[in-house]
Amino acid sequence: MSKFEDSEWKKMESAQEFIENADFYILERKRLFEIMKSLYTHFLKDNTKNKLIKTLDIGCGDGILTQELLKVDKNLEGTLIDGSDEMLKNAKKRLKSYPTLKYIQTTFQELVKNDLTVKFDFIVSSLAIHHLSMDQKESLFKYIYNHLNDKGFFLNIDTIKASSTDLEEWYLTLWKEWITEKEIENEISESFQHIPTQYKNNPDNHPDTLKKQLNSLESIGFKNVDCYYKYGIFSIYGGQK
Repeated sequence: MSKFEDSEWKKMESAQEFIENADFYILERKRLFEIMKSLYTHFLKDNTKNKLIKTLDIGCGDGILTQELLKVDKNLEGTLIDGSDEMLKNAKKRLKSYPTLKYIQTTFQELVKNDLTVKFDFIVSSLAIHHLSMDQKESLFKYIYNHLNDKGFFLNIDTIKASSTDLEEWYLTLWKEWITEKEIENEISESFQHIPTQYKNNPDNHPDTLKKQLNSLESIGFKNVDCYYKYGIFSIYGGQK
């Protein structure tokens, strides 16, 4: 992939546009958040005895994942990482009521070369890892595994590559149909119908098949590896140490 410094996410306008309109073109975004919170509660929050759960949000964007987790566990100990200074500024603004959160500006490529010297109970990411090549994904997955506590979970909300061209065409159609539904439902005059095609043609995107990524997690040593949710090219997958 291209270096982060050369990608669209380095640009302030790209970061801001994503923040303002994400709910209208990320397919079933609220559902994705609810599934993440359910897994966090079931496997972590309900199985700890007054222990602070350490979370790491990588490619955190404007901090919305951590904000959603705080709704079910206001006492979590959170660290947020992103390569974009603009995104981190927005994350700090969104999460200003939680002054103990930690923020680190670094890219995935830089992250895997450094040791955070701390392990986490829950590592989560959303719509970021698909920017990496498969080799880079595997390096990141290994890094994540090595920075999880025993029984800790990794969960990734992301786009994946369809297993065939025919399926990809249908998945993109599903996405456009969902966008149309949201535009009508919310009486939005601006159209986001171009987003699926823009995503497909964006050279910064390097999605891989779900099967390939699940196999990678299993080969590294993750347990309970599975796809926890899928709708077209949007999926939630992960595993437990």
